[in-house]
Amino acid sequence: MRNLSQVEYIRMIKDSFKKAINDLTVEDKGDTEIKNYIKISEARPFVVNDKSYLIPKKSVFNKIVGDSDFELVFSNFLENCDDVISFAKNFQNKEASALRIEYKNSEGFIATYYPDFFVKKDEKTVYIIETKGREEENDKLKFERLQKWCEDVNNRQNRVIYKALYIKQEEWEKGKLKNFDEVVRVFNLK
Repeated sequence: MRNLSQVEYIRMIKDSFKKAINDLTVEDKGDTEIKNYIKISEARPFVVNDKSYLIPKKSVFNKIVGDSDFELVFSNFLENCDDVISFAKNFQNKEASALRIEYKNSEGFIATYYPDFFVKKDEKTVYIIETKGREEENDKLKFERLQKWCEDVNNRQNRVIYKALYIKQEEWEKGKLKNFDEVVRVFNLK
């Protein structure tokens, strides 16, 4: 009884019950419903903290503010690709976020995932891209859910084809890619 009054044992029991209940009740069906289309150009203006940024020509946003230096490097690459019509950063901000996806994380809880970029390759093809510097435990689960989201959306409409792409910084830095087609070829193999 004395052990049950100690914080670490209380936490262990609570976490065990929480995990067991989630395992019984939370089920990822991977189902996607299209409620409406969001135009990134209709995002409300918002303020960002003093961070590094890029001033793009191929984005509806007047600044691309990266969550990391790698995101800015990637944004600059997209800006200079002749085979990209436009791109946008998917900000983790209520006013500007165009896409957020729920997924089941490694602890069995429902969590929210915001992919990093949208890249419009042509009038019918949009890539949803996750750039990753240091990989964390839930990153593979997020990307698997994004792939399932793209599959589900593509099965429910034919207006635009959505494709998922996962770009790891360490792989990015191995070679100098010349255009977006090369990015797709290299990172679709991984």
